[in-house]
Amino acid sequence: MDTNKPQWLRVKAPQYERVGYVSELLSDLNLNTVCQEASCPNIGECFAGGTATFLIMGPGCTRACPYCDIDFDKSVRGLDPSEPERLGEAVKRLGLKHVVITSVNRDDLNDGGASQFIKCIDAVRFSSPQTTIELLIPDFCGNWDALRMVMHASPNVLNHNIETVPRLYKKARPQGIYKRSLELLLRVKEHSSKVYSKSGLMVGLGETDDEVFQVLSDLNDHKVDIVTIGQYLSPGPKHLPVDRFVQPNQFDTYRKQSETNLNFLQIISSPLTRSSYHAGEVRKLMEMYPR
Repeated sequence: MDTNKPQWLRVKAPQYERVGYVSELLSDLNLNTVCQEASCPNIGECFAGGTATFLIMGPGCTRACPYCDIDFDKSVRGLDPSEPERLGEAVKRLGLKHVVITSVNRDDLNDGGASQFIKCIDAVRFSSPQTTIELLIPDFCGNWDALRMVMHASPNVLNHNIETVPRLYKKARPQGIYKRSLELLLRVKEHSSKVYSKSGLMVGLGETDDEVFQVLSDLNDHKVDIVTIGQYLSPGPKHLPVDRFVQPNQFDTYRKQSETNLNFLQIISSPLTRSSYHAGEVRKLMEMYPR
């Protein structure tokens, strides 16, 4: 199909001064962001606003999901003990009110990297106590002890993306398991009713709208609070192609039907929505629905 981007997916050029400042700070502290590594289309807006989603334990990932632009790296490598402190310093310098911390998949580690997430939480709370913390975690290969460790550190938001509909897992997320991801999200609430759970999915990979609504129903049944839906954009010719560009009004339909029929606290649905896009707005949600 013709994969030329429609007009609604074109973004304005960012304010260079602010983008340059954030880029230089990240380079100075030797930190990675998913904004850069995954070629996010919103990088200009977020960097211009002084926000970033930090990518720890990377940049190489032990999984090779064909939709993702993060490099595949199956080599055995240790964790950088100074990374949490440097991340905390970046949050302090940027004056972030809300920070998102995610990671590559580290299936080579016994705990999937849970201990590094915890150290990053501690570092941020030491350097910037008022900053709320959102973790976007992998599935830890179903290691529920690792999830328990992370939950014990009390992030404000625990995000794990469902990514796509179950029929397309073999194609798009071959090392993922749909039911395992749903179980992880349910276990978040079993560990703590105070933590806001979150998940997201991409559309445009070959799913039907009925399948999207079924995923939303499944997320609702597993007590997810916040959901994001955005358009899949292929990073390059070696990645999965875009099957369709979903019209903006269909994103509105996803949101409106979910608000009418399901119990999410918030659903963000638009072509350019990404899991961490405008993530700081969750602070408003916490004020509306305190726990």
